[in-house]
Amino acid sequence: MGLSISRQTIKFLPMIPAIILIFAAVVYRIIVGLLIVHSGATALSNFVPFAALALCGAVYFPGRLKFALPLGALFVSDVVLNYSYGASFLDPHTASRYFALVVVGLLGYALRRHASLKTLLPASLAGSTIFYLITNVFAWINDPGYAKNFAGLIQAVTVGLPQYSATPAWMFFRNSLVSDFVFTLLFVACMNLGRNTAPARGAARLPRPA
Repeated sequence: MGLSISRQTIKFLPMIPAIILIFAAVVYRIIVGLLIVHSGATALSNFVPFAALALCGAVYFPGRLKFALPLGALFVSDVVLNYSYGASFLDPHTASRYFALVVVGLLGYALRRHASLKTLLPASLAGSTIFYLITNVFAWINDPGYAKNFAGLIQAVTVGLPQYSATPAWMFFRNSLVSDFVFTLLFVACMNLGRNTAPARGAARLPRPA
């Protein structure tokens, strides 16, 4: 039993730096969200790498953690921010974010056997685009401020509604692209760091054969 537990621990060790990075991303999203609420600063709106988290989580994490960890991280930050904004978990925009992350996660799952910077960096850009399009199309469908025609759809994915002119929709997209790209680089680096350091720590913890 002791040997089995030790092997499970060793298998988990490479993920520790990446899990710390996820925790940092959750804390960062909460801090930035609260800053926007209280100060009105919008330059960092959507500068949160949850599409990259969904992509990389589906590539690297085992079993149920592939989807549970990214979605759980979004949920934890949503609990805090929705309370601060007075928003409901039941509104379509919130649901669209979770749906978009599942779709991005499926992209990562498809790449899990071909994980490298050459595949994941372009995939992070694709994930950002998928997330942006899904959430903005949901906004176009459900927000009465948009005309339900092609012009209204173009407005939703480019400039958004006039009352939000200080942060046009393209700014959200730009911030998502940059944050997801940077997070993917950091995530892959964390996984490589964990893999390089785990064997030495694991060897020290495994019981020696009799």
